[in-house]
Amino acid sequence: QVQLVESGGGLVQPGWSQRLSCAASGSIFRIDVMGWYRQAPGKQRELIAVMDSGGAINYADSVKGRFTISRDNAKNTVSLQMNSLKPEDTAVYFCNALGRDRSSSVWGSWGQGTQVTVSS
Repeated sequence: QVQLVESGGGLVQPGWSQRLSCAASGSIFRIDVMGWYRQAPGKQRELIAVMDSGGAINYADSVKGRFTISRDNAKNTVSLQMNSLKPEDTAVYFCNALGRDRSSSVWGSWGQGTQVTVSS
């Protein structure tokens, strides 16, 4: 099993910045994709930013130019730098990872989620 532990989150004012981090541990052989999703109250979980092991990145249109994803493959960590935060960014943010174990079986894992609230 692979566990993902997120850190960061909390209450910030509009226009401020915040950084989320996520560390993977457990039976990791290879992580192919790591990234972030979010879920606002009454809405479906949505992709925010993902990065594959080669460095290719996909951002949601709503965060392009404001959020930056980074990844440390050696440490099995992924971070999300969020700038110019807006009230509509308020949500629970989830870390996600997809990879393979030593038998080449695919695994996927979610973090427990961390609340980000943007409000004055």
